[in-house]
Amino acid sequence: MLRFEHIAFLWGLAAIPLFILVFFLVRSWKRKALASLGDKATVRKMIPEVSFTRPGLKFIFFTVAFASLVIGAANPQIGTKVEEGKKSGADLMILLDVSNSMLAGDLSPNRLENAKRAISQLIDNLHNDRIGIIIFAGEAYVQLPITTDYSAAKLFLNNISTDIVPTQGTAIGAAIDMGMKSFDFVNGTSKAMVLMTDGENFEDDAIAAAKRATDKNVAIHVIGLGSVEGAPVPIYQNGNPTGFRKDENGQTVITKLNEQMCKEISEAGNGVYVRASNANSGLGIVMNQIGKMEQKTFDSKVFKNYEDRFQFFLGFALILLVIEFFISSKKNLKLSELNLFEVRK
Repeated sequence: MLRFEHIAFLWGLAAIPLFILVFFLVRSWKRKALASLGDKATVRKMIPEVSFTRPGLKFIFFTVAFASLVIGAANPQIGTKVEEGKKSGADLMILLDVSNSMLAGDLSPNRLENAKRAISQLIDNLHNDRIGIIIFAGEAYVQLPITTDYSAAKLFLNNISTDIVPTQGTAIGAAIDMGMKSFDFVNGTSKAMVLMTDGENFEDDAIAAAKRATDKNVAIHVIGLGSVEGAPVPIYQNGNPTGFRKDENGQTVITKLNEQMCKEISEAGNGVYVRASNANSGLGIVMNQIGKMEQKTFDSKVFKNYEDRFQFFLGFALILLVIEFFISSKKNLKLSELNLFEVRK
């Protein structure tokens, strides 16, 4: 099991494209400056010591060293000890809506981030229950299989965004069916799903899917995200808001919480419905219901000991920086004059 102790440091890798852009801009400027001096061949003879390839080689060494330093600072860790045992708990599958409408700001900072914050708090309060995460928009995907490794759960949760799925839309029924496939019905633990969505379902029959889950004694609790008044859906470019989505008539699209759909799904799934707010995520009420379920014993395997691996990346970066330092930007004229394949008569 691989994890990063300081995963936020990995954002430093975002600087690499900027380095590459600056490097090529500077190289282009230098080429234009040399071209303005006259004939290319003549100019090169005037500056025989200047190398046009070594700066690129030095840049490659520097960039790889920088990436290695960033990864080392994040401190990758490898799980080395697996603890096996038996625990009593329930299986909980989170179904999280990641459609574009979840970017609406009627919950702070938006519906999706509000839901992720609530799930993170939920994970902090879990003990022996197993948790999994399924994300869905136009299609459903398993983001995290059922596990008791809460550190891994948080790691996967942090990576969730609306850009993580290739197909937009809202297929709640597909998410419920995917959750049913992800459960292990052999061990007999009590099972429940927590559906977190704004209820704008356009793709399938979510009510029928909820009834199929109930037939196998899987309860579906629903947390409605958003407001009945609704809010516009922002458009982001390079992480910055650039406006709001519009329909074919040029009108701003307003996404509203479909509370009726959420209630119908919870009723068909034999669960409870709660509307989330900025003050209350609703997960507390849902977890009270889950706590009433029968707790059954299951086998558990969890990584307990982790060993740091930052030293390998920092050492590799140091070696590359030393090599980069000793690579001269100038040609070695003696080596350039050496012709090993010269034929003497």
